[in-house]
Amino acid sequence: MKNLWAPWRMKYILGPKTHGGCVLCAPPHTDEDEDRLIVYRGSHVFVMLNRYPYASGHLMVIPYRHVGDITELSADECADLMATVQLSCRVLREVSRPQGINVGLNLGEAAGAGIGMHLHMHVVPRWSGDSNFMAVLDDVRVIPEALEETCRRLAPVFVKLAERTA
Repeated sequence: MKNLWAPWRMKYILGPKTHGGCVLCAPPHTDEDEDRLIVYRGSHVFVMLNRYPYASGHLMVIPYRHVGDITELSADECADLMATVQLSCRVLREVSRPQGINVGLNLGEAAGAGIGMHLHMHVVPRWSGDSNFMAVLDDVRVIPEALEETCRRLAPVFVKLAERTA
């Protein structure tokens, strides 16, 4: 058996399960943003850090409305979703200076959606060689920064860049 020390996960495991059981549902206005790692709120979507990231700074852009397929979004929701994905890329480039960014949307379990009942787009910063020896040897990723610290670094840049593009 292999063990990997990840003490920050206990808060999530033992914490209250809210919003009808969907971990991606969040009301447009709440005082839970810091605890839920929400770094930005738009008109129809919000951005939160992935609690189980592929890389440091892995973001998810999520509609407020609980829908499972992109075809269920209104034109305004789609426009806000894509504009917020663009904003997320700008923020990551300014804060983390990645050499590339993966943007992805998985529709349905067969397509790899871990939470298929609530649509979300992944925005993942990437660096050449970021598949370090841990991933090669044992399918483990090393995330070098606590999620709360990443949240504190990204949130003000979202506000700053969103104001520039408004």
